[in-house]
Amino acid sequence: MRKFEVDECRRALGELFAAEAELEARVAALEAERSREEAFARDPGVMIPGIGFTLGNFVAHYLARKAALAEQKRLLDLAIEEAREALAEAFRVVKTLEITRDQRDAREREERDRRDQAALDEIGLTLYRRRKAEDRRSEE
Repeated sequence: MRKFEVDECRRALGELFAAEAELEARVAALEAERSREEAFARDPGVMIPGIGFTLGNFVAHYLARKAALAEQKRLLDLAIEEAREALAEAFRVVKTLEITRDQRDAREREERDRRDQAALDEIGLTLYRRRKAEDRRSEE
């Protein structure tokens, strides 16, 4: 059950990383769009009246979109940090349980080995006593 929680945390973190990659792609696309618009506005071969006005509108829209993407990135970074902490905690719990189980298994194995050794010692002692008793009878 706990390993399932670790897997779910990993899955959630993977989804956040995918969202981060998609967001970075959107930022790169926005920057590319800005570069194209600036290049177009500066092109001396393009003589469109009022192009400066449209570039100003584009820049204002660009800045608003860039700010929105930056805020999304900030929130996504917080979510990723929380997901990492949740994964680390789930992993710590699983590791603690595994260590506890391993220690319990080792104690049980030691106890079983001790009982087995005690039984073998008892068998050996019984055989020794029988041989001694037979030796005494044969001497008599």
